[in-house]
Amino acid sequence: MTQFESINKAYNGIFKPNRLSIGLVVPIENYSLGPIPTMENHLNRVQQIEQLGFKALWVRDIPFNVPSFGDAGQLFDPFTYLGFLAGQTNDIALGVSSIALPLHHPVHVAKSAASIDQLSNGRFILGIASGDRPDEYPAMGINYENRGELFRESFYYIRKAQESFPLIKSNNYGELKSHIDVLPKPKGTKVPMLITGSSRQSLEWNVEHGDGWMSYPKDLYNQKQTIDAWRKLIKDSQEFDKPFMQPLYLDLQEEDDYKPQPIPLGFRIGSNFLIDYFQKLENIGVNHIALNLRFNNLDIDKTLEILGNKVLPHFHINEKEVTA
Repeated sequence: MTQFESINKAYNGIFKPNRLSIGLVVPIENYSLGPIPTMENHLNRVQQIEQLGFKALWVRDIPFNVPSFGDAGQLFDPFTYLGFLAGQTNDIALGVSSIALPLHHPVHVAKSAASIDQLSNGRFILGIASGDRPDEYPAMGINYENRGELFRESFYYIRKAQESFPLIKSNNYGELKSHIDVLPKPKGTKVPMLITGSSRQSLEWNVEHGDGWMSYPKDLYNQKQTIDAWRKLIKDSQEFDKPFMQPLYLDLQEEDDYKPQPIPLGFRIGSNFLIDYFQKLENIGVNHIALNLRFNNLDIDKTLEILGNKVLPHFHINEKEVTA
């Protein structure tokens, strides 16, 4: 099994079997001294990474600034922001990593996701999660311990809402009868939904229902074991293979041969060792990596120049590549 399902431009543009593509997490700036970024020149940065050839940009769903969590993300509402960026970009994939489904009514997620997918001509990917910040749930009157059940119900609702005049009956989100519909519908066959972590579900459930998996960085040996277990279940039960992606915090050094030093969820590293590491990730089955520059100390323009000129050419994916 070496083919991914044909879903939309974003999904099939950044995910290729046995290949690695590279994206960036927004904000594209260093804000290591506090949880709140400046968001200065944020649109120029997004357009810059598209011109350099990064395959995707990723924004996060952070409804509240919880100082103890330490990261307020891109500040703007993820759907509103991606709707804006859809009109300011041409080819780069627009991803959310990830919407905490229990914190939103699924009809709003379904409508927003399909709207961005239409407005961007199929450049949208929806990462989904059960959420992991306990302070947000009581602030919205939602039971934190119930988030696994809420995640499943929301998932089913969003999937069903992409059909024409769907019948939906939910314990927590109401009932949708056949005389009303949710518009618009996605540009492609559906909105691709990538599950983050376990989202309090079994691996078997995630293999059956998700269109891919976002998981966290591990050492190469353990990440390979994780991917192999995922792919074995897919091979045994699914018609198509499904992609695997991970984030990575990066502190890029100007010295190309700077040897890697660990930082939380990433590395302080030079470009030559970064290329070697990415090639190893590609070899164990990682299909996409989302770089986070929050702790990057090198000038951002210089960092993007090095990544664009020295690293990306090793992982160039031709849009006309055969995916089989």
